[in-house]
Amino acid sequence: MIQTIAFYLFASLVVAAATLTITARNPVHSVLWLILAFFNAAGLMLLLGAEFIAMLLVIVYVGAVAVLFLFVVMMLDIDFAELRAGFTRYLGVGLLLSVVLAAEIIFAVAAWNAGAVDLAGRAAPTPVDMPNIQAVGQLLYTRYLYIFEAAGLVLLVAMIGAIVLTHRARKDFRAQRPDQQIRRRPEDAVRMVDQPVGEGVTL
Repeated sequence: MIQTIAFYLFASLVVAAATLTITARNPVHSVLWLILAFFNAAGLMLLLGAEFIAMLLVIVYVGAVAVLFLFVVMMLDIDFAELRAGFTRYLGVGLLLSVVLAAEIIFAVAAWNAGAVDLAGRAAPTPVDMPNIQAVGQLLYTRYLYIFEAAGLVLLVAMIGAIVLTHRARKDFRAQRPDQQIRRRPEDAVRMVDQPVGEGVTL
């Protein structure tokens, strides 16, 4: 009974926080609602017995990703009014993608229900005395090793793409040229002057 109440509490809070994340006018508030959604999703993972995934949600997503989003939103000078101006222009595309995603979810649930026995038979057996972290690690680095490595490669490509997209050539400062600095001779950089006492330095 308590688990059922906790499930409906966490689930309702996740849905409410996710809705407020995409509907909040202030981007800082959106990130804070996203953090609340992550915490409640971690609670759902605890109810399922996946404590490792719950800790990942709290430590990685809340402690790193969401905080990074918060600092980026607060530090960058982004014109959010200009970003919202094009919302109606892409509304049709967004609705189309939403319908396609909903259809994929319905199709996946129907396929799961149709072949529940076969899918359950193909599920990886987990010993009762094995900790959750050990079971996840054993599956990741044995059965799903190539998929795990491919996910890391996708993240690497995304990181490189983000660096390329945000890199701008600025004209308000002079960049260093290490090749010219290395080729410069000491006698061209330093001038020895026998300065008389009591006289100023002539540049």
